[in-house]
Amino acid sequence: MGQDAESLHGRTLCGLRDGLARREFSSVDLTEALLERISGVGAPLNAFITVTAELALQQARAADRLLASGKAGALTGLPIVHKDLFCTRGVLTTCGSRILDNFVSPYDATVVERLAAAGAVMLGKTNMDEFAMGSSNETSYFGPVRNPWNAALSPGGSSGGSAAAVAARLVPAATGTDTGGSIRQPAALTGTTGIKPTYGRVSRYGMVAFASSLDQAGVITRCAEDAALLLGVMAGFDPRDSTSAEAPVPDYLAGLGKPVKGLRIGIVRQHFDAGLDPAVAGPVRDALAVLEAQGATTVEVDLPNLDLSVPTYYVVAPAEASSNLSRFDGVRYGHRADNPKDLLDLYCRTRGEGFGAEVKRRIMTGTYVLSAGYYDAYYLKAQKVRQLISRDFASAFEQVDVIAGPTAPTPAFALGDKTDDPIQMYLNDIYTIGANLAGLPGMSIPCGFAGGLPVGLHLVGAHFGESTLLNCAQQYQALTDWHRAAPEGYA
Repeated sequence: MGQDAESLHGRTLCGLRDGLARREFSSVDLTEALLERISGVGAPLNAFITVTAELALQQARAADRLLASGKAGALTGLPIVHKDLFCTRGVLTTCGSRILDNFVSPYDATVVERLAAAGAVMLGKTNMDEFAMGSSNETSYFGPVRNPWNAALSPGGSSGGSAAAVAARLVPAATGTDTGGSIRQPAALTGTTGIKPTYGRVSRYGMVAFASSLDQAGVITRCAEDAALLLGVMAGFDPRDSTSAEAPVPDYLAGLGKPVKGLRIGIVRQHFDAGLDPAVAGPVRDALAVLEAQGATTVEVDLPNLDLSVPTYYVVAPAEASSNLSRFDGVRYGHRADNPKDLLDLYCRTRGEGFGAEVKRRIMTGTYVLSAGYYDAYYLKAQKVRQLISRDFASAFEQVDVIAGPTAPTPAFALGDKTDDPIQMYLNDIYTIGANLAGLPGMSIPCGFAGGLPVGLHLVGAHFGESTLLNCAQQYQALTDWHRAAPEGYA
């Protein structure tokens, strides 16, 4: 043991797993090294809301005992972090909001529970847009997260803290959630690998809800192999989640390494229109050429209703949010207004003080579209358009195995650039929202740079097609080095 601490943070999750198995270093060595990085070079990024150092070292010591006894699980001794909307027993779960800044969960989310049972060591909870509402990680009550590639830029959102922590080599892997692109967009903007599985593939039990028909848990890692390792542990039916899918979970790791020869890749005409930065289009097309050189074929597919995905999403998601967030009222848990005159005053002042501007905007929008006289005109019509978008994808997947394109229309943008224009902020998710509306798996992998900033290649698969996405990503990463690039000062 006694591995040089300087080299541990540079390893992937699978590389760390192999090192632990060979006893090159201990889990305690690894945990101490990463905790030092988080409090040192990682501090200016504001990627964490809570660092659980004492708990992490306790779990690491237990992991070392298991490793020594030969009874290690799939993730024994491996450090991870959780986005701060997964409930964690005995640890703050704030959702990036003032209204929950004192909430300590009495139970673990299924995702947390399964990763812990496999032996993972939790280093802390990452910063995020408030209640996952945002695309820049600027709506957090705890301040914005900064992009390690350039501290003046956004890391994307809402899983910006998780993405920044992985990109800066503070941790090898992190959980995230994706309602309209909140894993994939920050992965693209930080040069990391992010996957949102099929809706229902991973349990939402204990994951604080934003929009229940869209939210899905996933992971942000350095590479596809690491994502396959984590997703294999997280996925599977959970009777505590009524939306959990009773579908067998394949061995994602074993499914890697297959040639992409014969893979049919769909290119969506609408993805390369005038809204895409040409500096982003170049690396994406180059990435597709790499896959074509390995025997994959590209086919143009049409998703005629895709242009309606953003307005559809911003009717459906706020409507569900207005219902889900009604539980935060100062009565049972979380922030409570001082000295309320009556129950109505308690509700009004607690929510007025506890929620930020973006959350209030979406609650009001959602309440409006669900109100009498407007339900049919907005919410019902949005649900009909959602079905049209789903059918477009279904038709496309009769012709192709994967749909590919850019993850985000631009590279990382400056903090503050879009906060005064919600519409421009919402358009950051224009390429990712469709997969959520249709319940499909989606993935972003690094594929190059634009002006020195990372660019992401977006892959979408058919329902329960995570294995196809992971293998395609892994085969691409076996031929390229974009996923190995580290921001200056964090290598």
